[in-house]
Amino acid sequence: MNVLGIESSCDETAAAVWKDGEILSNIIASQSIHEQFGGVVPELASRAHHKTIWKTVQQALVEAEISMNEVDVIAVAQGPGLIGSLLVGLSFAKGLALTYQKPIIGVNHIDAHLYANFIEHNEVYPFVGLIVSGGHTRLVYVKKAFHHEVLGETRDDAAGEAFDKIGKILGLPYPAGPVVDMLAKEGNPEFHDFPRSMINKGLDFSFSGLKTSVLYYTQEKGEEFVQQNLNDICASVSAAITDVLVAKLRRAVKKKDVEHVMLAGGVSANSMLRKKMNKLSEKRGLNVMIPALEYCTDNAAMIAVTGALKAREGVFDDLSLKPFSRVG
Repeated sequence: MNVLGIESSCDETAAAVWKDGEILSNIIASQSIHEQFGGVVPELASRAHHKTIWKTVQQALVEAEISMNEVDVIAVAQGPGLIGSLLVGLSFAKGLALTYQKPIIGVNHIDAHLYANFIEHNEVYPFVGLIVSGGHTRLVYVKKAFHHEVLGETRDDAAGEAFDKIGKILGLPYPAGPVVDMLAKEGNPEFHDFPRSMINKGLDFSFSGLKTSVLYYTQEKGEEFVQQNLNDICASVSAAITDVLVAKLRRAVKKKDVEHVMLAGGVSANSMLRKKMNKLSEKRGLNVMIPALEYCTDNAAMIAVTGALKAREGVFDDLSLKPFSRVG
């Protein structure tokens, strides 16, 4: 089965082709225009999608060496995300479905981050998944495909959002998460003990207090001190965030008594988090799955593989498919 995946939920225009358990192409057109604003500007994002989506899909088909006539299913990100951006991808996918008489499947972007693990790992259930991205931090228990139980989620800032906002406080370019990670590799994670909110309580998350703590700390110490100790501050921030993530995940694993664990979302690319997950795997004897770096951030391969799973389950949509901005 050839599945064409299309992703346009935020500021990445992406297309990919999945065929019988293998990704044949995975094209991502990134938008650099948002850097000057320190965050994604929705109107600019949707305009950029309009300009690049057809070329991106064409490139994915060419690289996969298939034509639209050979595509069996079109899978498209339905949400959550920016409505304007989602509408571009959905409208384009509907146009293709109508023109070539192909079935269409709407894909939950957050689900897709989880199922991106099945691009390179065997499909296993049940599992506990930790989804960590710029917009979401959520723990889920998945008994079987598309049967999710939310165990915990953020009460304020998501982990990725915290990285970006703290990076802005430190004077780092947007998106700051990868830069914080890079600098943290050369720093001392024990340089400063930033707060680890709710680490010993429940399965929900809270990162806004950490952001405020970093703000007050940098204001007290001054710009010169911050720049001289930037690596150590980044390492200490990374340690605080990842300690909370792993502690909550460990608690969820114990609660559900599972042996399979998945990490997903853009923050799953964080090197400190990956090391701590590997240590958790060794210590607890868990099967920990983490996507390859190219499948951590927004991409269409994860949309295509999730579309293939939904097609296998016989779950299809029609042209009345509508976008949604928030996760339920």
